Amino acid sequence: MLIVAITGMPGAGKSTAANALVAKGWKRVIMGDVIREETVRRGFVPDSKNTGEVMKQLRKERGEAAVAELCLEAIRSAGSEKVVVDGIRSIPEVETFRKSANVILIVVHASPSRRYALLKDRGRRDDPLSPEMFLKREERELGVGIGSAIALADEMVSNERTTPETLATEIAKTVDRWVERIAH
Repeated sequence: MLIVAITGMPGAGKSTAANALVAKGWKRVIMGDVIREETVRRGFVPDSKNTGEVMKQLRKERGEAAVAELCLEAIRSAGSEKVVVDGIRSIPEVETFRKSANVILIVVHASPSRRYALLKDRGRRDDPLSPEMFLKREERELGVGIGSAIALADEMVSNERTTPETLATEIAKTVDRWVERIAH
């Protein structure tokens, strides 16, 4: 199995990158969806505060790779040999996936100001509504180890001064090179 694991700070363009691979036939698993589903299962509204608390609680209850383990269940049931995992937050998550597949960790990078603007435009229920909420979310993400995942990524693609189409093209080229290397 091949897994493209995508990391990056909130709003960097991870979903745009993942969608580019879906368009090429990859199956997509979204780590945030697992957290949102668990938040609802526990009886909470899936807003930024609640999803953040549930994410931390899952890690406390089941370890740092808890979300990855839940995602592996979805990956196995999907039955695909090519999976893109959207939303890696820690190295233990990557290590969990590496037990079952060949994994490339790609970071999508954008500056805080670019990410905040993209999040405001996105309009998802758990997106930050103010600069203060944005900073709080940044701190929460860094607190669960996303900085290490970003620092240890195999590849980096910038989404600073680009369009969604250009980002998609760059991700596709990066993954194609990786798949070609594995095939040889």
